[in-house]
Amino acid sequence: MTSVEAEGASDARFAHRVGTTRVRVLDPEGRPRPGELVTVAQEAHAFGFGCTGADLMHLAGVGGELDAAGPADESAAATVVAQWLGLFDTATLPFYWARFEPVEGEPDTDRMLRAARWFVERGVTVKGHPLVWHTLAPRWLLGRPDAEVEDAIRRRITRDVTRFAGLVDLWDAINEVVILPAFTQEDNAVTRLAQRRGRVGMVELAFDTARDANPDARLVLNDFDLSADYERLVEDCLEAGVRIDALGLQTHMHQGFRGADAIQDILDRFARFGLPLQLTETSLVSGALMPPEIVDLNDYQVDDWPSTPEGEARQAEEVVAHYETAFAHPAVESLTYWGMTDATAWLGAPSGLVRRDGTPKPAYDALRGLVRGQWWVPPTTVRTDDDGAVVVRGFAGRYAVSAGVAPEETGTRTPAHATLEVTPGESREDVVVG
Repeated sequence: MTSVEAEGASDARFAHRVGTTRVRVLDPEGRPRPGELVTVAQEAHAFGFGCTGADLMHLAGVGGELDAAGPADESAAATVVAQWLGLFDTATLPFYWARFEPVEGEPDTDRMLRAARWFVERGVTVKGHPLVWHTLAPRWLLGRPDAEVEDAIRRRITRDVTRFAGLVDLWDAINEVVILPAFTQEDNAVTRLAQRRGRVGMVELAFDTARDANPDARLVLNDFDLSADYERLVEDCLEAGVRIDALGLQTHMHQGFRGADAIQDILDRFARFGLPLQLTETSLVSGALMPPEIVDLNDYQVDDWPSTPEGEARQAEEVVAHYETAFAHPAVESLTYWGMTDATAWLGAPSGLVRRDGTPKPAYDALRGLVRGQWWVPPTTVRTDDDGAVVVRGFAGRYAVSAGVAPEETGTRTPAHATLEVTPGESREDVVVG
């Protein structure tokens, strides 16, 4: 039997993500072609390996060309693009309302559409974050009656979900609801509305409005509070009949890696709801850790927060442990790293996978060694067995298969091509006609 297998496919921890497909190459009369050259190459994961898309947004010019000022900039831009696309397949784009629409009625739609198209044209799934959030709510909502605030939220959701349908069909519908009614860091109209409607009422507002605007959209409830309070919120929402497509779990770890056991416990607690889990915001620093007494991460302000060799070695180990823990859990469908480069990292932390000078850290190489290494089938050429077959065993996702004569062989037959989906836990047969 001739086979092609991903390096990590035999790891029992990930067995639920592995599938097998038997490809047979037949001639036009339906007879098998033994000894036929077949090339198998994975094109995409079913699991979502995501990152914020802001690092690349300035590259999404008209027509999808790189917006670079000169050869040096163009070279640097091409490197960033290659690093991003060489690892990630899902981009989270920023729809923070105060920045997206700083002046009422003047949303940044055209620029965001260009960015979304740029990613989609490169085979990337795009997620919008977030539709409703108390932080970065527009200042122009302040002072308005609750009814007007609610109407503005509905109009905003309807406008953006409708306008971006087909490009952005995955949304964090509402962000950080647990703290929403009690948020006091800044005056905002969304918190005031939440104090009247309640947490579940705000979730219903966001989800129902977005669902009406695009019935095909997948809507995520996202939060950083992973305590029992979030579990109770999910329970209350489900009891109220809110249709939640996935639960978002933020895992910013500026104060240190929580550890594989703690992450496993979090995943187990939220998996009980039977909903897919998305680790929506993961970050691990490669420098000094934020002091443990800091409660709100935004309160930690330093002039310089450098990456260090010791920190980079630690970050690489922790990134691998975190991703392996998430990938091994059957409820998790995606994991988004929050910022590829230190140059634009949240809070100025050295939490990127790439240094400020554009060079990859050990964590980038370690993660790529999993996502596009152990959990990936690179282009592999083999010959079919006596039955004209090749068995492909790999991680769930899309694969390209081509069959035809080798360049050094005689003949004029045109190679045949097919795209196959490997499904977890299934053994199936697909036929490529040569």
